[in-house]
Amino acid sequence: YLSSGYAAVWATSNTREAIFDAMMRREVYATTGPRMQVRFFGGFDFTEGDISDLVKAGYSKGVPMGGELSGKDRDGNKAPNFLVSALMDPENASLDRIQIVKGWVDAEGITHEKVYTISWSHPDTRTMDSDGKVKRVVNNVDLTSGTWDNSTGAPELMTWWQDPNFDAAQNAFYYVRVLEIPTPTWPVYDAIKFGMELPADTIKIQQERAYS
Repeated sequence: YLSSGYAAVWATSNTREAIFDAMMRREVYATTGPRMQVRFFGGFDFTEGDISDLVKAGYSKGVPMGGELSGKDRDGNKAPNFLVSALMDPENASLDRIQIVKGWVDAEGITHEKVYTISWSHPDTRTMDSDGKVKRVVNNVDLTSGTWDNSTGAPELMTWWQDPNFDAAQNAFYYVRVLEIPTPTWPVYDAIKFGMELPADTIKIQQERAYS
């Protein structure tokens, strides 16, 4: 239903050595096809003001995606905080939301996972409820033309976030998930081009995404 995905690498230069160095430090992310730009930094001393110079603050005060945070780097049981930004592919859809997925293992050895929505388009009309849920973005896909309206999303999203449920006694991992607004799947374009009628169970709309 989707095109081949992409792997993106934050390298210091476009050379074989620099690219492999970035892979070894795991400073990479993937998308389902669009060329979104995603930055993700973790630390213990970021502030909301660091968003204005996110990359500089990210490298100087924390670690980038793929990095590890150690308890020795924090003051007491201070929870980690994160800087995240996502920029849309200018030739694709605008952005719906940024989520952080947290995983951890409890004292009984049971694995848990929780998804936090931390930034989203049109927060003035799409508010978060008491359960941390945000209203779905408007689906304005036109299946007769294979088009959509980017105004329901945002060209860029960025934010500061701190884990509200951190337990210093547990190891945890965090990764970012960025969702675009709804767009047509490839079978829709084929159906339009060749004048075909798709089977009723065909998936016609999806939200493409990126994962750090």
